Amino acid sequence: MTMEAYRYEDGSISYPGHPRGPGGTEPVETIDLSEYTAEVVTWTTSTATPPGVREPNTLVIVEFDVDGRQSDSEGGSGDETVRAIGQATTDDLETGDTVRPVHVEELREPGAGIREPDSQEWDGYRFEPV
Repeated sequence: MTMEAYRYEDGSISYPGHPRGPGGTEPVETIDLSEYTAEVVTWTTSTATPPGVREPNTLVIVEFDVDGRQSDSEGGSGDETVRAIGQATTDDLETGDTVRPVHVEELREPGAGIREPDSQEWDGYRFEPV
């Protein structure tokens, strides 16, 4: 599974990707953010979580520098960034920490909500300190 962001004709990057970018331009490239590390911009811990979500649940906003930092598989040449929000693997995080996305099979317990478990996907990414 990939953590796919889109780069648009005007150079902007969006995660999650959309059919049209901020200037109305179309995507020209996909970027797999799971190959990159990111920096924690801010974080919070929720103690009143929705049904099926672990409690407490630490959430982070992270910033990927997809052109300025090297990924595991390619070098960079610019300074384009994109932010993402998601669960952290631990509550032992600070602003400025470096994290990497890790795939998990269940971000929440499928049978705990009001939706039919088979009606949606439950996997995704959490952010783990490097």
